Amino acid sequence: MSKAELYPLKFIPIFKSPLWGGTKLGSVLNKPITGLEICGESWEVSGVKNNISIVSEGDLESRTLVDLIDEYKAELVGKSTYQKYGNSFPLLIKYIDANQDLSIQVHPNDELAAERHDSFGKTEMWYVIAAEKGASLITGFNKATSKEEYLDFFERGHILDLLNKEDVKADDVYYLPAGRVHTIGKGLLIAEIQQTSDITYRIYDFDRVDKDGNKRELHIESAIEAIDYNHYGDYKTRFDQTAQYSTLVKSDYFITNRILTENIHSSDYTGIDSFKILMILDGVGKIETSVGEYTYSTGDTYLIPACINSLAIIPEKESKILEVYLPA
Repeated sequence: MSKAELYPLKFIPIFKSPLWGGTKLGSVLNKPITGLEICGESWEVSGVKNNISIVSEGDLESRTLVDLIDEYKAELVGKSTYQKYGNSFPLLIKYIDANQDLSIQVHPNDELAAERHDSFGKTEMWYVIAAEKGASLITGFNKATSKEEYLDFFERGHILDLLNKEDVKADDVYYLPAGRVHTIGKGLLIAEIQQTSDITYRIYDFDRVDKDGNKRELHIESAIEAIDYNHYGDYKTRFDQTAQYSTLVKSDYFITNRILTENIHSSDYTGIDSFKILMILDGVGKIETSVGEYTYSTGDTYLIPACINSLAIIPEKESKILEVYLPA
């Protein structure tokens, strides 16, 4: 039996309902969260164990992402990607709705994650889709510090005094390398691109309790060696917010560009040995490829196989799209 031809893939969202979640994944991004009182995350493309994405439509409907990588290999993810990661998908793509502040946390780098968890580390980025008035987030420290000073502030209950707080608005971008202490604040709707990892060291959770009156577990000792104690002058990623095409992040783990267009936008991927991810932050239209046309609307996410070397985005109204792929 011959293999089905690869095409732009959509997956069934994997919903998570942490205590800080809200309802904007449904009301803003059109996610089918009916029946969920709150929903904090929609995992759009995931290779995380026990959370593997399943194709939602087309000839490959009901197939898992891992099964498809095993069958199509470089044709799906790119030759260099398959050589490096095998059947593991290297990125986790999410939408996040923070109706309350998330816990203050940190993620280990590749070396520490491999040593402790036999896992990748977790470098990530945030694109702010929407922000309520007064919304903020935390990223890094507000001055250079040390393990000893950090522990002193923590033990005296003053950890927030050491952290860098940023007021946030829609279209702000933050890159968060592994080791950077951070949290997403109340009132933010965010697109998150990260390494495939679900390892989080929770440092502080504002003394909240769940519906059963229990506080969430903290990981104070684990976090100490994972934290980057340096201070960085400007934590926000700067880019031309009016440009039709802007590079937001270019890292060892992923490259993210933003497309903002009300006209046809053509992409030539001939020199890119990687799958591509398109996250539709806003807009309605279609994606035209050599294997067919595919409609999109706000909140959709497509995985474009590596074997598709070009496409055209044809908007019906101005569209805002994140384009993500792996570096060479």
